[in-house]
Amino acid sequence: MPGFYVENFGCRATQADGAALERQFEEQGLDRASSAAQASVVVLNTCTVTTGADQDARAAIRRVRRQNPDARIVVTGCYAQRAPEEIAALPGVSIVIGNSHKHQLAEIALRTETSSSNEGFIPIGNLGDQSTTDDERPIFVSDIFAHTELLAAPVFDAANERTRPNLKIQDGCDNRCSFCVIPYVRGQSRSLTRERILHEVNTLVSAGYREVVISGINLGRWGRDLHPTSIPVGTAAVGSEMADVEKAALSPNTTHVGTAAPGCPGERSSPICLSDLICAILSETALEKLRISSVEPMDWSDELIGLVALSPRIAKHAHVPMQSGSDAVLRRMHRKYRPWHYREKIEKIRAAMPTAAIGADVMVGFPGETDSEFEATRQMIEDLPFTYLHVFTYSARPGTPAAEMQNQVPVHIARERNRILRELASEKKLAFMRSFIGKRVEAITLNVIGNDAEGEFTEALTDNYLKLRLRGRHEPNHWQCATVRDVVSGSLAGD
Repeated sequence: MPGFYVENFGCRATQADGAALERQFEEQGLDRASSAAQASVVVLNTCTVTTGADQDARAAIRRVRRQNPDARIVVTGCYAQRAPEEIAALPGVSIVIGNSHKHQLAEIALRTETSSSNEGFIPIGNLGDQSTTDDERPIFVSDIFAHTELLAAPVFDAANERTRPNLKIQDGCDNRCSFCVIPYVRGQSRSLTRERILHEVNTLVSAGYREVVISGINLGRWGRDLHPTSIPVGTAAVGSEMADVEKAALSPNTTHVGTAAPGCPGERSSPICLSDLICAILSETALEKLRISSVEPMDWSDELIGLVALSPRIAKHAHVPMQSGSDAVLRRMHRKYRPWHYREKIEKIRAAMPTAAIGADVMVGFPGETDSEFEATRQMIEDLPFTYLHVFTYSARPGTPAAEMQNQVPVHIARERNRILRELASEKKLAFMRSFIGKRVEAITLNVIGNDAEGEFTEALTDNYLKLRLRGRHEPNHWQCATVRDVVSGSLAGD
């Protein structure tokens, strides 16, 4: 049986798409190959968020063609949606399938492969828009805003494949940040239904998984496109039950089915929002730990903050994209909040969760960014209780308003600003980690065993998103409590 191989580039949403593509090929009867070099069909699931991401995809095409010249190379993803003709012109590419047709990718790829060896077969006439290059290599790309499909399948990081599956529950974005190409390659915001999400989470729980990460392109917008209905979300824990909730925080193996976290209303009508879904997961599944990935600042409602703070079954972790601390830069970016809005949200999160991980995305070198505007960003980062940062250097994307702006920042200046923020982030992360020395932490063991000067250790991840070296060998996918002794090589060390 011919094998397939899917290689993913970029964000968690792309990784989740890749998992769904693997499901498609398996349903078509193909086996997953161990590497691209061993596969008859190689799918490159691309990213296009930066120029570097495009370069990585082109390099992968050259590598696969060199290592496996007989492979059928299928290019999909965000780069394929944005520039299909550019990709189709590259040597070795067999077919280009944009995000608009990704939900049919395996069927399209296999039917076009069959048609190449069967002159009497007319390929995929009912599968949507198709064009070809001059040498007849097919392209399947259409208007992404006309599509409402959402690929969803749990994705497992290689090292964490037995512990922390990631489930994409939302795709697309209705914002129009001036620097971002993502809405034009992923389309309008759309949500996986509550029923489908609960089914996926319950399936993962039944398979033995203890933590699930929910993610999306704009996760905080989950549910806004769904038809408003009355959603029972369990019973809030109040009064004396609060004491039981606090005790449960120290008992990671306790099953909490049927009781929502404090802050969950008994029933919620329109509009549907992320808090409703979280309450449903807590009340209708036995999941031990739910982790929420990136949520935009204005979607961190008081209700959501309280829900995350009070439930022992939700990881104490908030990732809140910042982009800039300068009001002028945020306005040029077309971001929907001002620096004081952002500051207020972070301060509320820290007040509600004193030991939570709080992270942010920050961009440097945005067109026109002056020294004083950068300093406003640096100062805000220094002031706020961040525990980690993802720092990006601006990369012009074709077709975005920012790419046409005047006063593009010289590369050497942008790189220096990037270095300054990374150093500041490292200092803040180290201080946060050291604050746990001598304290007890809760962590889930990962599928990683290592050795250092003190001997063997098992890598784990704390509830508040810190790596932990747990002394000795431990089975993966188990919650453990440990006392932190030191900080070693960017990880807590405990036993």
